[in-house]
Amino acid sequence: MMKIYRYTKLKLMLLLTSVVAITSCETDFDNPNAATDDQVFSSREGILAATIGMQQLYSTTGLRWIVETPAITAREGGITTTFQNMIELEDGGDIPNSNSNVVGLWSTMLRVVGIAEDIAENASAIDIDPGTQSGLVAYAKLYQAMSIGALAQSYEQVIVATSEDNPPFVSRIEGFNAAINLLNEAKAAISANPISGEFQSEILRGDIDLTNTIDAMLARFNLYAGNYEAAISAASAVDQTSGSVFTYDSQNLNPIWSRVYQNSAPNFKPRDNFGLPDSFTFDVNDGRFDFYLIPLDELNQNQLPIEDLAGFFDGDTESIPVYLPDEMNLIIAEANLRKATPDTGAAIAALNEVLTDTDDIFGVNANVPAYAGDTSVDALLDEVYKNRRAELFLTGSSLEDSRRFGRPQPTPSVQNFDEERNRNFYPYPNTERDNNTSTPADPSI
Repeated sequence: MMKIYRYTKLKLMLLLTSVVAITSCETDFDNPNAATDDQVFSSREGILAATIGMQQLYSTTGLRWIVETPAITAREGGITTTFQNMIELEDGGDIPNSNSNVVGLWSTMLRVVGIAEDIAENASAIDIDPGTQSGLVAYAKLYQAMSIGALAQSYEQVIVATSEDNPPFVSRIEGFNAAINLLNEAKAAISANPISGEFQSEILRGDIDLTNTIDAMLARFNLYAGNYEAAISAASAVDQTSGSVFTYDSQNLNPIWSRVYQNSAPNFKPRDNFGLPDSFTFDVNDGRFDFYLIPLDELNQNQLPIEDLAGFFDGDTESIPVYLPDEMNLIIAEANLRKATPDTGAAIAALNEVLTDTDDIFGVNANVPAYAGDTSVDALLDEVYKNRRAELFLTGSSLEDSRRFGRPQPTPSVQNFDEERNRNFYPYPNTERDNNTSTPADPSI
């Protein structure tokens, strides 16, 4: 099965000579003029091109699936199209294994994992600057970790390596811990050999703060895995005055803009109140409404209230942050509430950093008074959840958050658009099941 992921994406990548642009094509055509795997990973030019290709695949095709798929399931967005894949996502319940979002998210993340494995495995064998080698290894492990983490947020069991046929599945918590191990290895690589100016200029290009991004992902995945002290430590290490962004151009468009604005009939639009039920109320002056949402006072075909979209998604080449600084404060708040001995004081202090924010580097500022409500752990967790949905709108975290915060379970095989989410996990794609005998049974809902 894994040959589909590993060799298809390499051939697509190697057909390009200067900059790599990988699509979601599934067809594997032989090309006698394409470089072999050995050739691309045995030269400086080849491995740098592969690394750029990995980044572009994740930030364009991958980010579309990462954001859009849970957004519909967890009610951040309402569909505005007749495409069957989107209808199936909004209906929920028995989503087919052939649904293109379910297949696209799974297969694209595994393609990134495969490219990352090849880069990390081959970087040390190339005669290049040690700081470029360490940068390549760390960057590959970062993308492998982010891809495994994205799968573990959406599927009950995941694959963490693509190097064998019929690869085994592991639990999603094991997936998060595998991602954490990769991130720690990435951190160790650039600690032993600081990244070179060559790697900075050729790959990071001033867009990615590699050290902070690794720490941010360590904070995120340790929280999801239940490693609360580690999550607090990693989140506290992130410099919130520094940011990392995915950049886009006329050949590689902002993938969420493409889904919402590019065509006369968009695929989805954001829901009112960040998709939360009316029981979650916000200060009327909360700046995140104006940042992300443009009032429409319209309903989609399923009578769901929708808005127009702003934020990072209203321009075709607008950059999208890899993570938002205030996610770190929300991680610190939540982890302090969930650890064995909750620290409500530390949680409130971190939460207030989000609520009173006026100088976020990306302009996501709530700018409302400090928290003055119920200080019980349960009440504070509700407040953290509400603020995660507002602060981290359309970042791919909504389904993971809905489950983790114990929001109401969906009703199997019943269409109910008032439900906060309509599935817990997605079924495994037929492309995996048809080729991998290790594929487990689909979750019931």
